Amino acid sequence: MQTPDRILIVEDDPQISNMLAQSLEQAGYTVSTASDGTQMAAVLRQRPIDLVILDVMLPGADGLELCRRLRLDSDVPIIFLTALGDETDRIVGLEIGADDYVTKPFSSREVLARVRSLLRRLSLPAARRPDRPLRFDGWRVDPMRRQVHNPQNTRVTMTTTEFDLLLAFCRNPGRVLSREDLLSLTHSGLAGPIERSVDVHVSRLRRKIDDDTARSGYIQTVRLAGYLFTPDVVEG
Repeated sequence: MQTPDRILIVEDDPQISNMLAQSLEQAGYTVSTASDGTQMAAVLRQRPIDLVILDVMLPGADGLELCRRLRLDSDVPIIFLTALGDETDRIVGLEIGADDYVTKPFSSREVLARVRSLLRRLSLPAARRPDRPLRFDGWRVDPMRRQVHNPQNTRVTMTTTEFDLLLAFCRNPGRVLSREDLLSLTHSGLAGPIERSVDVHVSRLRRKIDDDTARSGYIQTVRLAGYLFTPDVVEG
């Protein structure tokens, strides 16, 4: 029997936390809760977690700071819960490593859809995706293990969305991909974050894979069209 995915909700509002926990448990997930960064750290030490739902406005260290700490050594998917209405504030969350966000007020069904989308991308059966690694300029992208190694054979930590973007580019080298293409390729057709978030995730990905050997950059912006992945990609 497959072990249920484990989700950690970090939310200081008991009503919201309980509503989400009940909805996710009814959907078959194993749920842990925390009300601040200290409790979050304790849960993460005790058991493996497959996805974190993280409120931005928390007592003590806020969600943005906790996301930064997680991203130092973890690629666990993160969904932000935010009451912030300014798009710039939401983009900041994506820039520091969140995979997605939901703006308050929200329905538990919306959060559940986002959770399912992220976890589905992590657990697609091997039959539905090529299992051979992809290589470009010394980089190695392993779809089965969802790992990326640089030319020095050092693993490069990536968020779920960053990995999915890189995989989409590697599977479509030399082809201009629009933002809509990338949303479809990385969200299995489910409407994901706002279009602007694609630019943010691409920017983060560029910082991780571009170096002096990349010349003008592996990922080039095509004005009014999208993005182009320039290196030659081979299997094996």
